[in-house]
Amino acid sequence: MISVHDAGAFDAVGRLAAFRREVHCCLTARRDALFELADALLCADAPVRSLVELSLVGEHRRGHGSLYAALNRGRIDIERLRTAVAAVPLPRAADGRIVLAVDVTCWLRPEAHTCPQRVLCHTYGRGKDTHIGVPGWPYSFVTALEAGRTSWTAPLDARRLAPGDDAATVTAGQLRDVVQRLITAGQWQPGDPDVWIVADAGYDGPRLAFLLADLPVQVLVRMRSDRVLRRPTPPRLPGTTGRPRRHGGEFIFGDPASWGDPDAATTTDTRLYGTATARAWHRLHPRLTHRTAWTAQHGPLPIIEGTVILLTVDRLPSGATAKPVWLWWSQPAATTAEVDLLWQAFLRRFDIEHTFRMLKQTLGWTSPKLRDPHAADRWTWLVLAAYTQLRLARGAVADLRRPWERPAPPERLTPARVRRAFRHLRTKAGCPAAAPKPSRPGPGRPPGHPNRHRAARHDVHIVTAATSNKPNSSTKKTKTSNNPRPRRTG
Repeated sequence: MISVHDAGAFDAVGRLAAFRREVHCCLTARRDALFELADALLCADAPVRSLVELSLVGEHRRGHGSLYAALNRGRIDIERLRTAVAAVPLPRAADGRIVLAVDVTCWLRPEAHTCPQRVLCHTYGRGKDTHIGVPGWPYSFVTALEAGRTSWTAPLDARRLAPGDDAATVTAGQLRDVVQRLITAGQWQPGDPDVWIVADAGYDGPRLAFLLADLPVQVLVRMRSDRVLRRPTPPRLPGTTGRPRRHGGEFIFGDPASWGDPDAATTTDTRLYGTATARAWHRLHPRLTHRTAWTAQHGPLPIIEGTVILLTVDRLPSGATAKPVWLWWSQPAATTAEVDLLWQAFLRRFDIEHTFRMLKQTLGWTSPKLRDPHAADRWTWLVLAAYTQLRLARGAVADLRRPWERPAPPERLTPARVRRAFRHLRTKAGCPAAAPKPSRPGPGRPPGHPNRHRAARHDVHIVTAATSNKPNSSTKKTKTSNNPRPRRTG
């Protein structure tokens, strides 16, 4: 008699095999070499430190030359691969809804002067806890979050930010595409709870809510502690003349005297943070002006009301001093139960950092020294396809633990421990890649004829929106930046 776990593992192997066949079909040029490169990434015994070492893995049956040629001259149907990833079963929150987290992580290339389209990436802690800009390729990721304490997320999309891209506009378009693909794949159906989008303070929450108003989504973002929002317009008194007011009194985050009594409050005892208190104030909106992202907006600017949540905890797991966290939700009002779910959903956003660390330190996403940014995009999607296979294999692999590690049930295995056993599952899932054909190496460059074509050098750009206005300190006027500002290097 087949147990429930064996039946679930059998279904997991079938879904994994189907996804691997679909990934192979998404590789339109040099597909076999690209597919075996992804398999070598999954079956390597140690973290990936260099790209060429993957050619020594037994699952990679080709030479190291084909490995680089596949990344530089291969082709991937990224739209089809995005659709395949969206069709994979998604994790859900405690109430059954989909929670998406969006964040930007950087592939740093500080000394790669011959790499085009590099921008200054914000980094922290590189030199006595200072904020510095390092040249590299920033990537915007959209991932689905799980409930509970876990290091698993479900990456659904990755998009490289080119010089001059407006992060808010690119993120809104990326989220729109992801939500529409989830609806097409049947992950969300009419009558299901709205999708929550969770972001940090670097994103303009009201702007995202305005751009995504026609989708079944709700936006939850953190706001800086120095923000000032406005209350609803008070009723107009009879006999009052002049232009009607559009904004009410101020709600100053740094001034408790301006808050008033909260409309909803909740207190929860947690193991990590002690007592967590969340207070909510309804129908608060920012006062928008015709600057930055709203420059192209014609006519009166919209009033985007939301709920402001103040979260305070007793302590942090690291022992540092806990600071209040301000959240803004795109709904005008929230119940006590919703406030309790919202602040916990925001804390789950930090699970995306585990995924970034897995992609960079174990799967070696940023290890290759690629020159072409399009080759970097192909490698990025190979890594995401490999991580998706780990998610599918999560319930079908055995725990190959080290002697010093504690046993873990199948549902508690980390991505690294699932990858450790993927080689044994690969034989059951099948390999659609064809065997390599025998060939001879090329003649190469003749002796005594060095390469005299020097590679072009490219400047580092600063990511600025094409419509951003910046004050000029000398003329006290504004100027429009039509092109991203380059920074000469090398």
